Amino acid sequence: MNQLLFSFSILVLVAVLTAACAQSVTSPTAAQVAGPAYTTAQLEGTWTLAWIERAGEAKQNRPFDATYTLSFNDGRLSTRVDCNSCGGSFSVNGTTLTAGPNLACTRAACPTQAFENAYTAILSGDSNVVVTGSTLTLSSSRGAMQFVRN
Repeated sequence: MNQLLFSFSILVLVAVLTAACAQSVTSPTAAQVAGPAYTTAQLEGTWTLAWIERAGEAKQNRPFDATYTLSFNDGRLSTRVDCNSCGGSFSVNGTTLTAGPNLACTRAACPTQAFENAYTAILSGDSNVVVTGSTLTLSSSRGAMQFVRN
């Protein structure tokens, strides 16, 4: 009888340990893989463009002596694109920033018109957002852009 009780106790112990080990191994969830969620408060303020990179093209630095800034304030975004400006709504959901759906822009003929068109095309719509220290990076299938906090 003691031998049977001892065998049963060992069997229960092995089962408990196996279950505990199986529960301790976890795989990352989608939220863990995707990175941290951002809030509008983390984006608030003004950021100056460093560079853009259209999908399939080489990285381009901001044109010399041209102003390209992106500002987030009170649930709205505004951007200075050389001699033009744009504004509209934005939202942040996890790591996705949505600019627009429609950004209203002035249309003066700036000397950096081609760069401006590429910039607004990358900015508009959904982008993956990453904030690291004083750097903001937006990326999507349209391309990528990086800003530095003012």
